[in-house]
Amino acid sequence: MKIVFYHYGIPSIDIMKKELLEGIEVGDFIKIIKGTKVYKGTLMPHHRFSKEELINLKREDGYNIGIDIDESTDIELIKRRKKSLEEDIEELELDKNKPKISILGTGGTIASYVDYDTGAVHPAQSAEEMLYSNPEIGEICFPSVEILFSKLSEDIEPKDWIIIADKVLDEFRSGAEGVVIAHGTDTMSYTSAALSFLLKYVPKPIVLVGSQRSSDRPSSDSHLNLLSAIEVAKSELNGVFVVMHDDMSDDRCAIHRGTKVRKMHTSRRDAFQSINTEPIGSIYPNNCEIEISGHISEIEEAELCKYGSIEPNVSLIYSNPSLNEDELRSAGEKNKGIVVAGTGLGHVKTQLIPVIKEIVENGTHVVMTSQCLYGTVNCNVYSSGRKLIEAGVIPCGDMLPETALVKMMWALTLDEDLRDTMKSNIAGELTERRVR
Repeated sequence: MKIVFYHYGIPSIDIMKKELLEGIEVGDFIKIIKGTKVYKGTLMPHHRFSKEELINLKREDGYNIGIDIDESTDIELIKRRKKSLEEDIEELELDKNKPKISILGTGGTIASYVDYDTGAVHPAQSAEEMLYSNPEIGEICFPSVEILFSKLSEDIEPKDWIIIADKVLDEFRSGAEGVVIAHGTDTMSYTSAALSFLLKYVPKPIVLVGSQRSSDRPSSDSHLNLLSAIEVAKSELNGVFVVMHDDMSDDRCAIHRGTKVRKMHTSRRDAFQSINTEPIGSIYPNNCEIEISGHISEIEEAELCKYGSIEPNVSLIYSNPSLNEDELRSAGEKNKGIVVAGTGLGHVKTQLIPVIKEIVENGTHVVMTSQCLYGTVNCNVYSSGRKLIEAGVIPCGDMLPETALVKMMWALTLDEDLRDTMKSNIAGELTERRVR
């Protein structure tokens, strides 16, 4: 029987919600009947970003939804949840005959789970907690899960890229058919670029994946993204990729090349976009279908290895009206390389060109990208650009500024000519034909 309370003739949402959920706890499996529609799933904690009239539900497919309650709403308890994390983990059944996928946790929103007793979201600190947060993983692969570290992505440092690269090597040498790296979104494109340069002759997929919204929010993208990343890791693709929501719907994720992807929005689920090129393809996790539309290079017949290392003393400077000689000169003195995100076709103030020449003559390399992102650097159009070339600046085509930063950090550790390396297409970071 459903009881509806009124306050001055209007249903009281708070009282109605308490009545509907009486005897039901967060984590219980329930059925919500609203008019002619029926929803089944696990009751999630109320999130501070959710409206009071919403009931948050994790559906059986793993996606979270928020349901408005009104006078037509009724709720039935189907199954109580277990009271301990350990009991849930014990029931996980893993099939060794399924593709072996290594899942490496580095932190971020995607590597988290909801504590149903407190309603809090915690970063996964163990393989068990990662599997607990996404038990469907065991249905599509035989996972090997390890938490390398648990960091906010803004705290990831260049030395962490080396740790991740070494672990990826170990996992492939131990028989992994693909590797998924759970990573925070803010610096994921830096890490994907670093792995693209550090790992040579990659024969199988290395997939970075993140989540824009916490796993306890009705609009969370964590589950779809992670399952999509695993499907890509099981595929015949080779190389380093980023897999994230393709649009605001929930039917597919995009597969981006690791050196051409950028986070273009602070909070949208489709924040990640391929720049100056199309995504490699799309993944539809509901039917495990992968559509490839971009070019995939054939892998050379050689053993996967780590090539080079990372030189951290490289600076990324954005050309702007307030940039002055002292600031630029100081960067040259402190670093072995400077990436300039120039304006337009690759420009800086004319008065800074003599300083750049001085920096180059003192042994610090300077490369030029464009903060426009779309299009390519061309220092031959205007006289100021030609003077930059004469000063020793290396133009970097349509390479993203952050990709150029990572590439330069890597190239400085090689026993090769840096100019030739920066102007060569190593991991798909340079494109001759652009989509815009």
